[in-house]
Amino acid sequence: MNRPHLLIVAASLALAHAAAVAAPSASLVSAAPAAIDASNPFAQPSSLPLNYPAFDKIKDEHFLPAYAAGMAEHLKEIDAIATSRAAPTFDNTIVAMERAGQMLARVAAVFSNLQTANTNDRLDAIDREMSPRLAAHNDAIYLNPALFKRIKTLHDKRASLGLDAESHFLLERVYKEFVRAGANLSNADKDKLKKYNGEIASLQSDFSQRVLKEANASALIVDTRAELAGFSDAEVNAASLEAEKRGLKGKYAIALVNTSSQPALASLTNRKTRERLMAASLNRGSRGGEFDTRQIVLRLAKLRAERAALLGYPNYAAYSQELETARNPAAVNQLLAELAKPAVNNARKEAAEIQKVIDQEKGGFKVAAYDWPLYQDKVRAAKYNFDENQLKPYFELNRVLVDGVFFAATKEFGITFKERKDLPVYDPDVRVFDVFDHDGKQLAIFLFDPYARGNKQGGAWMNEYVSQSHLLGRRPVVGNHQNIPKPPKGQPTLLTYDEVRTMFHEFGHALHGIFSDVKYPHFSGTNVPRDFVEYPSQVNEMWATWPEVLANYAKHHQTGAPMPKELLDKVIAARKFNQGYMTTEYLAASLIDQRWHQLKPNQIPTDVLAFEARALKDAGVDFAPVPPRYRTTYFSHSMNGGYSAGYYAYLWSEKLDADTVRWFEENGGLTRKNGDHFRKTLLSRGGTTEAMNLFRNFRGRDPVIEPLLERRGLVGN
Repeated sequence: MNRPHLLIVAASLALAHAAAVAAPSASLVSAAPAAIDASNPFAQPSSLPLNYPAFDKIKDEHFLPAYAAGMAEHLKEIDAIATSRAAPTFDNTIVAMERAGQMLARVAAVFSNLQTANTNDRLDAIDREMSPRLAAHNDAIYLNPALFKRIKTLHDKRASLGLDAESHFLLERVYKEFVRAGANLSNADKDKLKKYNGEIASLQSDFSQRVLKEANASALIVDTRAELAGFSDAEVNAASLEAEKRGLKGKYAIALVNTSSQPALASLTNRKTRERLMAASLNRGSRGGEFDTRQIVLRLAKLRAERAALLGYPNYAAYSQELETARNPAAVNQLLAELAKPAVNNARKEAAEIQKVIDQEKGGFKVAAYDWPLYQDKVRAAKYNFDENQLKPYFELNRVLVDGVFFAATKEFGITFKERKDLPVYDPDVRVFDVFDHDGKQLAIFLFDPYARGNKQGGAWMNEYVSQSHLLGRRPVVGNHQNIPKPPKGQPTLLTYDEVRTMFHEFGHALHGIFSDVKYPHFSGTNVPRDFVEYPSQVNEMWATWPEVLANYAKHHQTGAPMPKELLDKVIAARKFNQGYMTTEYLAASLIDQRWHQLKPNQIPTDVLAFEARALKDAGVDFAPVPPRYRTTYFSHSMNGGYSAGYYAYLWSEKLDADTVRWFEENGGLTRKNGDHFRKTLLSRGGTTEAMNLFRNFRGRDPVIEPLLERRGLVGN
């Protein structure tokens, strides 16, 4: 999803298993439940449509009391289930657990999303305080022996309970989650586990906050406009405004995005500036000072390894991947190893093409990582007679959203969108849309938050403020977030092709949430394995360059003239361009993630950067002109808990995606018939069965890898 995966303690108990600082008492409600003032917006469900959050009423001071009351209420409900004298049944145990914790679900969903998209010092402080407390709350439930005894009783006789398929799968999944959370451990080992979990939760929060602050602190500051040679007037003005915001009037600032490579490298013709910008990016988190993350990385790696060993797994990756579609590290390692050599070979060929251009220009230097973006555009211009800047006038933000993303969804699924201005938002740039099904009934509410802010985490992601559930009578409220630079007032927002593709990608996640049609909140929307969750979103990217869709939105922002066919043809022809670079940088990050999380407790290194370098060399992806997409010290996907040992998921999902795109192409493309089949068999089913069963229901067979190899230009490499 390319987004932070957050700790949200929900009614479904689909919880992240971070954990605790104190053992649960014999009775979970030995203390009086925390009181909450009736004026607190979280005290009751929102009265706005579909329980949309009342952002205009929610203040920072509401979160802590709502968390306290929500946790107390949840534990009281769980205690009633665990200590019931009635014999355990599916309804009075599993379904009751699904219904429990509604207040906590409300506050956790809003807080975790705001703290990612619109944070401040107060919210960061609350996050630091609540991370170990929520971990302890999780443990108080998962390590409750009376509750687990009831679950185990039901699980042992599940075949005789007469459950429907979704209910049967829920019982199996809940039982497995409790076992994985330590329910079968001795009391002494449970205490040890809780200490691990509490510290892990705190460290993950600390890492995430340091990464954001380090990115802000590492912005490149330059003194003269000459150092920004190659920038357009608009880009220069944006750099000037960025410096002014930082109290550096008269200077220029280039803010960093979360990835190693920086977008500005594609424009800057001053090589020294490019070198400084890349160095600022690559050195994040490893240059000493208050935002250095190296000691956090080492401690997290050790704690995760020790926690996995305590639970009976050889390493953290084995624990993490057990419920994924990959199942185990061996399968992940095999996939990454199969692609590493052809990817690097392809990248070396691309580097040779870049070097030819440098030599033709009498550059007198060997291509470095900070040269690649600028010169790849020159190679593309020579190969396809166009560069990215030719595209941007045809990619105006609102037109891409309405006439591209929404248009494709209407064609594929028959759904429609209507913007509304009456609902409150947490930032003036956030837009809100009602989503209607093909029969005119409302399906969901969709929020769109496109612009970068200093208090917003990097990258792009989808989240859920309200998840769908027939049991709870809820329909979804979902959001998409990007970090598109906001232009000066009065100027249009013109996108790069990558930003366009990302909009389609994230809306694929949104569709996964919008179409959810499940009974239990445990399985709602994107509550699927991590290495499956990216699959529907990657499929949705195909419509960005589908001729009918592209022709509908790719129009000049001033004249309205359609993108010339010859330019459109070049866009499509160039889709395999630079795939060696993109595959290699992604594989490098994925391999780093795996190496950290396949360590045993006694194998933790002492030098983060040396370990990273050795891991890349051992895997054969240590090609200097192509740095990892993320280095360890700012690798939030891996270190803050969301994609720990799971960053491979994007590639794993892309195998399914490429095969699915081929199915669409073979069956008529963008049609309602195809969309309805995709929706019925896969998008609407959430996590109600094994993920690969959903793929087989849609595709009629297991996935094959050939479409992925062809897409990435790796055939014959």
